[in-house]
Order: sequence, then structure tokens, then C-alpha cells
Amino acid sequence: MYAFTYERPTSRDAAQSLMRAGGQAIAGGQTLLPSMRLRLAAPGQLIDLAGVSELAGIRREGDRLHIGAMTRHHQVVESAEVRSAIPALAHLASLIGDRQVRARGTLGGSVANNDPAADYPAAVLGLGATVQTTQRSIAADDFFQGLFATALEDGELITAIDFPIPQRAGYAKFRQPASRFALIGVFVAQTAHGVRVAVTGGGNGVFRHTALEQALSANFAPEAVAGVATDEAEMSSDLHGSSAYRAHLVGVMARKAVQQALT
Repeated sequence: MYAFTYERPTSRDAAQSLMRAGGQAIAGGQTLLPSMRLRLAAPGQLIDLAGVSELAGIRREGDRLHIGAMTRHHQVVESAEVRSAIPALAHLASLIGDRQVRARGTLGGSVANNDPAADYPAAVLGLGATVQTTQRSIAADDFFQGLFATALEDGELITAIDFPIPQRAGYAKFRQPASRFALIGVFVAQTAHGVRVAVTGGGNGVFRHTALEQALSANFAPEAVAGVATDEAEMSSDLHGSSAYRAHLVGVMARKAVQQALT
């Protein structure tokens, strides 16, 4: 590695002040630390958010679940509140990485990083969640902006995410066996305002699948997915799977997600 300074603030205001001065926030470190080891990232100052207790925690607020940005994946999996209100979200978190990753990785870190094959962005977009930051509230439809790109500005810190509680929801993914990221993951949510379907792993970032949303709004059943095409030209292709294969997997995973939502 290389020389850098390390700060561990204990309040949100202190963390924000350090970030405004040019520091790099680190949450679970599941992406940043490997990037530093490979010299793909070279922050001069690390701001460890683990000591900011106000950024963690899960609570229900009316028809929403409020989950702090520093809440670990395993805490989402084990939360009775999450399992009761949005079991699909707890299921999604249980599929992230392995036990060590789930013990260290955080909700806010995953969403801020916006890896094109990450799981949490599918839940945030699929549920129409709101990303809360130190400066504003950002709707999920406005937050994700492509490959590792988000609406976050320099010095802006995610503090929490508010998830609307759906009528029912499901998540299914086909895992890349080595990384356990989603080769394709599909989150389906039926809400009072219609059906939302978010796909991860298929392209330059998470996206909504409008054709599936229309089909499932008319008939929320596994068979409604049959015949709904996914444009393979919009899918990525690599050594793990061709664009045609990924396009096919979208339908398979969508059907499984709907089945899960109905059970």
C-alpha cells in the first residue's frame, strides 16, 4: 500500500466535516480496501464510519423501514423487524457474499458503491426506496446513474435508506460461483401503486424492467413472466455468461422471485 492518515469519528457531524475536507469514507471496506491493495484507489485520508453509532440501526416508521447506512448485512438478515415487514429484503441480504462479508459489509457502502452486480441496489430500486444523505433525500429512480455512478456529490454521505413496505416482494439471483455476486438478480415488489421490477447483474448498473412490470401488474403470477422478452443487446457479456444467457436468466429469476413473493 502507501501512506495515508486514518480517522475514526464518533459523530455524523465530525465525519461530514472530514469528508468535506477531502477525506474518503470507509464503511465495511469490502470494495475500497481491495482497490487500495491493487492501487486502483489512493485516498490520502480514510474516515472510518464504524464509530458513528447514529448511522446504524433498524426501525419501523409507519409504512416504512428505516435502516441506517452502517447497518451490517448480517443485521438485516437477523432483524425480526425486517423479516416481518419485508422478508424479501432479509432473504436478499442472506445471499450476499459469505459470512465474513455479511459480518463486515454495510447497506450504505454497497448502495454508494453501486457495483453493477450488487444485490442491495435491486432492493432499493425495486422497492422505490429513498436514500437519505447528510444533504437531502434522493428517490431510488434518481439515485442510480450507471456503472459505479450515483447521484451523490463530493462530500455527501448516505445516512440511511427508507424502504416502503410492499404488499409482497421476492428476490432471486443466479450467483457467479466465485464472487457470489449476481450474474443476474431480480427483485419484484407488488405495491399499492403497482409492480416494480429491478434487475441487477445484467448491464452497466441496476435497472427497472418495464415490460415485466406491465405484465405482472396485469397478473401477478409466475406464468405472467412467460413470453416477456429481455433485449440481449442491453445485457453485458463476459467470460461468466453471454448477453443472450443473461437475457434468458432475467426471465428465469423473475419467475422465481414472483413465486417467492407468493409463498
